[in-house]
Amino acid sequence: MKKQTVFAMMTLLLAAMAVNAGAAGPEEILGIWSTEKDEAKVEIFKCADKYCGRIVWLKDQNYPPGSKEGTPGTPKIDHKNPEPSLRSRPVMGLQFMSDFAYIGNNAWKGGRLYDPEKGKTYSGKMTLISPTQLDLRGFIGISLLGRTSKWTR
Repeated sequence: MKKQTVFAMMTLLLAAMAVNAGAAGPEEILGIWSTEKDEAKVEIFKCADKYCGRIVWLKDQNYPPGSKEGTPGTPKIDHKNPEPSLRSRPVMGLQFMSDFAYIGNNAWKGGRLYDPEKGKTYSGKMTLISPTQLDLRGFIGISLLGRTSKWTR
């Protein structure tokens, strides 16, 4: 009888460990992530009690020859920003993610995503699929009206 009790307790302990192994903590997303097409690297960091992100590397940091967006050879700037005073800030180093809150179950919600290529801001949510894959969804209004991008470490 004692062996059965020990066996049952060990089984329950292992089951609990397996369940917890699949759950990420709120800080599991911190660090550097590559965007889906590997055009940029983003650092996700803690800002107060929320999570934010900034561009720390761009595949093409400068405007290419023949560019109509900016002067060829100069750093890309946030020229489509709806706020005129922000249109001269560089895209490199730009904080474009803010206010993501950890809600448990490998998910962060309530965030805002700014797209410097379009000058638009979207609602966002993130789901940590694995330690090396993060799904980032930007949307307008409801999550069904949006797009998901898969990022990797």
